[in-house]
Amino acid sequence: MRKLLARIWLSMWRWKVVQQEPLPARCVMIAAPHTSNWDFPITMAMAADHDIDIRWLGKSQMFVPVLGVVFRWLGGISVERSSAQGLVGDLAAEFGNHDELVLVVPAEGTRTEVEYWKSGFYRIAEQAGVPIVCAFVDKATRTGGFGPVIVPSGDVGADMDRIRAFYADKTGLKAGRFAVPRLREEDTAEAMPG
Repeated sequence: MRKLLARIWLSMWRWKVVQQEPLPARCVMIAAPHTSNWDFPITMAMAADHDIDIRWLGKSQMFVPVLGVVFRWLGGISVERSSAQGLVGDLAAEFGNHDELVLVVPAEGTRTEVEYWKSGFYRIAEQAGVPIVCAFVDKATRTGGFGPVIVPSGDVGADMDRIRAFYADKTGLKAGRFAVPRLREEDTAEAMPG
């Protein structure tokens, strides 16, 4: 039923799902470009269309009594933004408790253009020993879905080059809000003497 509703909803809004590679059972999924509140329902519908049970992070303020029940049913995990350091370790450890876990992380951290992505998605994947999957919504082609599977190599710059290459031609739902994906750690690594 969920799959049927997702297909009807996507068809009504003229969105097409594309998938480049089979998804691993356990992974961290980047959700980008994240430029509008509509990114979330589109991504949820695309996941349902492909029978992918995703878990996603939401700020704790969203999980008020009635809505909290709905959001948890939809795969939401309430997080405190103020405790990001412990959150990475907690989420990485959570992979050890599941044979299947697809954790969606909006790497931009906000719907507005940012200079740097938050590196939590990379650090969670690295600590948990799971790959990163690039999910996308592309307004220009009205397509979205699930792109390459990237195993963190420890070379952040090289891994981010692959991520940048994938998202280079993707357009967010709101123009001008999606910048070139870059982590602050890349600038730090370049500044260090070799």
